[in-house]
Amino acid sequence: MANITKQALIQEIAKSTGFVRNDIKTVIEQFLDLLGEKLIEGNTIEIRGFGTFACKPRKARPARNPRTGETVLIEERMVPSFKFSNDIKDKINSIEAFVEGVAVQDNQVSDEISSSVK
Repeated sequence: MANITKQALIQEIAKSTGFVRNDIKTVIEQFLDLLGEKLIEGNTIEIRGFGTFACKPRKARPARNPRTGETVLIEERMVPSFKFSNDIKDKINSIEAFVEGVAVQDNQVSDEISSSVK
């Protein structure tokens, strides 16, 4: 699996839609900026069929400085989170099952070839 950058996404969208890359870049950057602003305001962003962006509170807790061993208190804070929709989860799991199924079939084929050669 490879990491896909924002630039790679822009290029793929431009290729598939025929829109100019600069226009797509502007839209994506505006979307991400707005998403960040709304999360900072405390809003939850739900994109049906994809997932939900939200900020959740994380409780204060003690932690340890690894260099000194000193115990420090990490204050309560908000952390961004993302939860995939069930549609996306199902698609991901069906892809993994497909890939695993192909791997199993390949192993069965190679086992059959090995046994027939003997």
